[in-house]
Amino acid sequence: MANDSLVIIPTYNEKENISAIVDAVMQLPIPADILVIDDGSPDGTADIVRDKMKEYPGRIHMVERQGKLGLGTAYIAGFKWALERSQYEYIFEMDADFSHAPADLVKLREACATEGADMAVGSRYITGVNVVNWPMGRVLMSYYASAYVRIVTGMPVRDTTAGFACYTRRVLAALPLDNIRFKGYAFQIEMKFLTHKYGFKIKEVPIVFVNRVLGTSKMSSGIFSEAFIGVLRLKASSLFTKYPDYSRKDQ
Repeated sequence: MANDSLVIIPTYNEKENISAIVDAVMQLPIPADILVIDDGSPDGTADIVRDKMKEYPGRIHMVERQGKLGLGTAYIAGFKWALERSQYEYIFEMDADFSHAPADLVKLREACATEGADMAVGSRYITGVNVVNWPMGRVLMSYYASAYVRIVTGMPVRDTTAGFACYTRRVLAALPLDNIRFKGYAFQIEMKFLTHKYGFKIKEVPIVFVNRVLGTSKMSSGIFSEAFIGVLRLKASSLFTKYPDYSRKDQ
């Protein structure tokens, strides 16, 4: 029987992590495949993925793109790839660097499959601050950025910038993926904002976020500035937009 879950992992220069993260997901007790979206990594990440495709035939897939095109566009490409294949009911976002524990994919899927959520968010802030090995300045910036987004948008989500999530197929089929505007941190905010505005149920699942040990972080000041301005634009445009209501499960 075909697997009903797809874990999308964007990569750029993740040769230190990609083999181990693939193995970790493959060992989980959920019926999951993996889709790697690689942005032309010059370090040979794609070659490692090709070897894993041979090791796990039919379960590892890859889309190779030319150049760094942004996190948001990588996930949009992955979402569209999943929607083109009718077997996938649960579509995940996950980093390649083990900052998101693969075992938590099980909890995210459970929230959607059995607890009625349309989207499950792996939340660092739903039960305090659960972040390991981050400098205090970055912890405070992330925490207060989420609070800022929550206040401006009115979203009932504590970790608004989280990049670890499970979407049901129903959500991604409804959202206007071609109209998503942002590429970095703001992409994660925009996706949650639209999911909320469309009436879908979002459930936060507590996780512990661990800063990467291997490889290089892709964070930059530009990502934060895009998010700060992007939130204001999202809120302003929402005042003049009528959103469809998918709060009923029969829609």
